[in-house]
This record gives sequence, structure tokens and C-alpha cells, in this order.
Amino acid sequence: MRFPPTRALLFPLTLALCLGAGAACRKPVKEDPDASVVATVNGEVLGREEFERELWRELASTEAPQRTPEEVEPFKRALLDTYVHRMLLLQAARQHNITVTPEEVDRGVLRLSGDYPAGNFNEVLAQGQLSMAELRTQEASRLTIEKLFASHVYSRVAVTEEELRAWYTAHEADFHEAEEVHAAQIVVKGLDEARRVQAQLKAGKKFSDLARRYSLSADGKVGGDLGFFPRGQMPPAFDEVVFKLGVGQVSDVVSTEYGYHLFRVLERKPARKREFAEVRQLVEAKLLEKKRAEAQEAFEKELREKAQVQVNEATVQAIRGKPAAPQQAAK
Repeated sequence: MRFPPTRALLFPLTLALCLGAGAACRKPVKEDPDASVVATVNGEVLGREEFERELWRELASTEAPQRTPEEVEPFKRALLDTYVHRMLLLQAARQHNITVTPEEVDRGVLRLSGDYPAGNFNEVLAQGQLSMAELRTQEASRLTIEKLFASHVYSRVAVTEEELRAWYTAHEADFHEAEEVHAAQIVVKGLDEARRVQAQLKAGKKFSDLARRYSLSADGKVGGDLGFFPRGQMPPAFDEVVFKLGVGQVSDVVSTEYGYHLFRVLERKPARKREFAEVRQLVEAKLLEKKRAEAQEAFEKELREKAQVQVNEATVQAIRGKPAAPQQAAK
């Protein structure tokens, strides 16, 4: 992509405008197709001007914005599907009297701008040919749809204790924790130096003090502490040594591509299965996410099946995705 805005910045403008336009967006379908109309969704008009502007935004965000009519075709169809889908959701939100406040929109725009370094957000908007007013309108639409799902879809989803335990049993493998060791290391460049450090350890010097003094590794600053790790996370040579040591034991000198090492095991955690009580909240979150996704899909499918959608194929075919139309519209 040429610029990094999220999909929220590219949300079709017609959907947002229709949210507050009332009857202006609900024109009756004409018997003769109107070249300025791409489609109607339950009587609401999807205008060509807005569609072309959004299509150009989509194309401009790709590596090859200039495309043949054949190459533009899948972009048009995907965008048309997105418009229809979103318009249906906004219509449902209006039916349920769902609105958002200016303060909610302010917070949403602030969150979006926070994803970019200071001063870059306006540049991103300019690259996407998107004004702040348009962005606010789009954000209002996005928040409205979020509220629709929260109040009329997700609120009807619940999980029982039996479902939670059944999920846990079916996914037991996900809750097995491998054996882990908590180890520290000292790594030096030469074998002779490693032997001298080893001698100091045998003389009673503290491993962490010697690591801070001699170790070449970045972890030397914290006494060589490598933290806890399971098999396979560290280089094989590390695993081969540390998983054979007991707590408090120090290894012999170990040679690797990084230098010469001395390892000390500080703690061990045996392999175990996390009990249901430990992971109940995690299981509930996963199951709720799954059921909410299914409920949302069913809700959207029902809206689509009941919808009256008419596409003006002549207008769709005439749209080429050229930048001329959006550049003029942006003036």
C-alpha cells in the first residue's frame, strides 16, 4: 500500500452519509436505470460519484493504481458487496434507533490519530484524499454498527458452564505446558577465559557477579539471566545442557557459534496441564468469541436474504476506476 490508513479511513462514504441523510438516501427506484446510480438497497441509493471516489481510493492504495478495465472488475465487485453489506447494517441500526454522540466520535478519531506519529495523521488523510469531516462521518458509521452488534447480536449470546467444560475437554492439548527451566549464562570469547571464570565459580564467586563482569551477551547486564524457557526456544546446544542440570548446578564449558558458555539452572517447572479453574476465563472468552461470530454471521445473512438490492449493471460496467472523477470530486 502507498499509505497505511486502516480500513476505518477507507470506509465507504455513502454509507456514512446515508446514516444521517434520511429521505435523501431513500429515493424510489426508477423504472429506467439512472446512470448516476450504482445500486439501490431497500430503496436507498448508492451513487456513482461516491462509488467512483471510493474505488479510486482503493486502487490508489495498491502498488499498481493504473489498471485495465478487466483488472478493475474484481475491485468494483468487492467494493459493491462492501457497500451493500454496510448499508444493510446501517439501515438496521436506524430501525433500532441506534445513534452515537459527537463525544464518542471525537474519542474514535483520537484513537485513530494515535496510531500515527505526531503530525503524520493529516498527511495520511491527504494521501487518501479524505477530509477530517469525512473521517468523522465514517467513524460515526463504524461506531453505530458496533453498537448495533453489541445491543442486538452479542447481547443475545451466552455460554453455559457445561459448554465451557466441554470446550476445555475438547481442547485439552491447548492447555498443556511444557517443561521449562530458568537459567543464566556467562559467555566469553575464548576457552582459556572460560576456564578462568569456571575456576572463580568453583572458588565461591557468585555466578551473577561474574556474568556482569565478564559475559559478552546482553543478558550479562542482568547477571546472565535468560528467564524461563521451554525446549526449542533457545539454540539446541543450550537445551542439550540446561535440561540435564539440577537446580543450582553449573555446567562445564560449552562451545557454540556464539563463544564459550557456562550455564546455571536457577529454577525448573515440570510439564503440566493447566486446570479448568485456571483457564476458565480464557475458555469463556474463546467460546464467546466463536458464538458471537456465528451470531453476527447469521444476523448479516438474514439481513441480506430479506434485502431488496438492485444493481445498475450498465453504470457498474461504465466505471473504469480512473482518477479523474475522484480528483474533481475532491475540489
